[in-house]
Amino acid sequence: MNTPQAHLRSVGEQLRHWRQRRHLSQLDLAGLADISSRHLSFVETGRSLPSRAMLLRLSDRLEVPLRERNALFVAAGYAPVYSERRIDDPSLEQARKAIDLVLRGHEPYPALAVDRHWQLQAANRALAPLLTGVAPQLLAPPVNVLRLSLHPEGVAPRILNLGQWRAHLLHRLQQQIDATGDAVLLALHAELASYPAPAHDDAPDPDAVVVPMRIRSEVGELSFLSTTTVFGTPVAVTLSELAIESFFPADAATANLLRTGGFLRAMETDPPPDRDAR
Repeated sequence: MNTPQAHLRSVGEQLRHWRQRRHLSQLDLAGLADISSRHLSFVETGRSLPSRAMLLRLSDRLEVPLRERNALFVAAGYAPVYSERRIDDPSLEQARKAIDLVLRGHEPYPALAVDRHWQLQAANRALAPLLTGVAPQLLAPPVNVLRLSLHPEGVAPRILNLGQWRAHLLHRLQQQIDATGDAVLLALHAELASYPAPAHDDAPDPDAVVVPMRIRSEVGELSFLSTTTVFGTPVAVTLSELAIESFFPADAATANLLRTGGFLRAMETDPPPDRDAR
């Protein structure tokens, strides 16, 4: 595991870790899980072993990620509940088709799929024209999308509102760390925060409702809004950790430029970066 509870050996220690991460008292969690606080205390201190059903209920109330729920079950002596397979496993064929349908259907607007560590799993053809001039090593699998965005040899030099976009991405990453405690994400945050930042942060547009990404491209300045799509009610670890990042034109000028011959030709000739090769 890559989370702080990796060194915690007992199921009770792990449950206490997640309860404290969610800022809940034992009484709070006991009420949510419909058990006595005394029983919960016994579980956390190792005086009592939770049943499989109780562990399911507690992990659900604590919103523990599926990967870490499996760790709880193993620590309690049970078999993992949630399957973990590579994205190219035959059992995930329909999920892959759904991802491909979303990505291709979004063209000529960029869209990509990432895993829990922001490593690229798939992308549509509209992403490649935005990566002109990026250092080759940043495009070698596994491609980390956040590193690709903020690295001085990545897309960052062409992001016109880099201060805003950098702050937005770091904030999102910190929220993910707060929710999961993932040590890999923590190290990634430290790396990204160490990259050179603009001397003066861009003031947000008082009329804006979201932070756009404004980027200089070969067809002109483009401005995008982004959305995140996840699978509903996944019961497989791999799918629970996948997200599709879709970019939409933030203004009419961008929408028009994305439909120009130059951008469309670039989509046809520039291959998207390879996904994580694992």
